Amino acid sequence: MASGGNAIRGTRVGAGPMGEQDHGHHADRISVSYWDALGNETVRHFAAGIAEEEIPETIDSPHSGLPAGRDKANPPALAKAEPYKTHLAYVKERRTEDEAETLLDDALQQLRERRGQA
Repeated sequence: MASGGNAIRGTRVGAGPMGEQDHGHHADRISVSYWDALGNETVRHFAAGIAEEEIPETIDSPHSGLPAGRDKANPPALAKAEPYKTHLAYVKERRTEDEAETLLDDALQQLRERRGQA
């Protein structure tokens, strides 16, 4: 089996000339730099016509996972992590001791009625 000279082997169909510099139009864009607390810079690109208020003030840095802001001298601080709360802790935030006691008494009364012990 002779190896034929297939000229298009390994190229994309419709790729055009190597480098593809003549393909498509590149939209105008702006580059915005963000810095995290460790000094890592991340650059994000946005369309040139975007309104200033649509560009986020902070992002999550892909380098460190810390929040990154647009002011290099004052990067945003890491928000304080809330400790894990149990279900009981959330219930205690919503109910007073008197409400809890009333609910417990009602639930026990209903249980006793179902069992025929009332």
